[in-house]
Amino acid sequence: MAKTKSQKQKIIEDLREKIQRQKAIVFVEISGLKAKEFFDLRKKLKKKNSQTSVVKKTLFKIALEELSKNLAEKLEELKGQVATIFGFGDEIMPAKIAYEFSLENKNLKILGGYLEKKFRGVEEIINLAQIPPEEELLGKLVGSFSAPILNFLNILEANLKGLIFVLSKIKK
Repeated sequence: MAKTKSQKQKIIEDLREKIQRQKAIVFVEISGLKAKEFFDLRKKLKKKNSQTSVVKKTLFKIALEELSKNLAEKLEELKGQVATIFGFGDEIMPAKIAYEFSLENKNLKILGGYLEKKFRGVEEIINLAQIPPEEELLGKLVGSFSAPILNFLNILEANLKGLIFVLSKIKK
C-alpha cells in the first residue's frame, strides 16, 4: 500500500533526527534475510545503543541531502534492499555487530558506512569491526606500560637472589 505524502514527510523527519544524533551509519543489504533473523539483529543493536531502519532509498536520500550530498550520491550506488544501522553511542559498535551478524547469516552483507563525516567502503567498515573491544585494548596498553617495570624488578631481584645463594653456600 502506498504511503501518503504526510506519512513520507514523517518518515523523512524521523530519519533527519536520527542522522543528526548518529555517530556512525552502516549500510547493509538484507535481501534474503528472514524476519526472525532481522528482529534478532534489531535486539542486538538495541542493547548497544544502536538502531536499524529499512526505508526506501529515495526517502533516505532526501533526508541525507542536508547532511552530505556526497553520501546521498553514494546511497544511489548501493544495490539491493538496503537497511541502515545508526550508532548513537560507540562509533565502531554498529560495524562490529553487523560484521559479527554477517558471519552468522550469509544473507546480510555490509555495503559501506558513514563515519567521521566521510563515506567508508566495505573493507574499511570490516577492518573497523575487527578491532578488539576497548577493554582489551586498554589491557594491552597497561601490559605494555607495566612490562618494563616488571622486567627491571626481576633484574634487581636476580642480583639479590644471587647474593643470598652465594652467602648460603659460604655458610655451609
